Amino acid sequence: MRFDTIKDAAWSWVQSFNAFSMDMIERFIEGEHIDEWHEITSPSLGDRVYVFDNGENGEISNISDDGDYFISINGEGTVIRKANEFEVERDSFLPMWGTMWQFSERLDDDWLSGEFGENGLQIMANCGFRIYEHDEFGYFFGIDGAGYDFYEAHWIPLYKARGLHWHNEENIA
Repeated sequence: MRFDTIKDAAWSWVQSFNAFSMDMIERFIEGEHIDEWHEITSPSLGDRVYVFDNGENGEISNISDDGDYFISINGEGTVIRKANEFEVERDSFLPMWGTMWQFSERLDDDWLSGEFGENGLQIMANCGFRIYEHDEFGYFFGIDGAGYDFYEAHWIPLYKARGLHWHNEENIA
């Protein structure tokens, strides 16, 4: 099926995802089930971080192809660190938005896990998603934000990064 615009194509793709209310996810996690959930979100541009060796806070300003993170420390300089040398600061264990999703197609899960050679985890994180893996039920992802157009900020960039072309290429709106 072809769509007139990229937004229509992204909307159709997102509508195929399995959606779960945050209330349901929170109840699912409660008690002894917390150990079955693992946040696997890769650090991404703009993330606030705490650097272990110097005890300072900063923000990721660049990421090199070889896995170095450039961290701007209070606007006064930059340090270069590997992912295990800092911690991303999050406001809570789960994303802010009241829904989490799972891909409904195995090919999308395979893309996320790197089955096709791409770093789907990093790409999704760069598109503004927080990603979790459940020991039994696989990947879940959510958006840590509210009050803006999710399609422009997250879904269309993810659709493009996923390499989908279900839209009329002449209509970029």
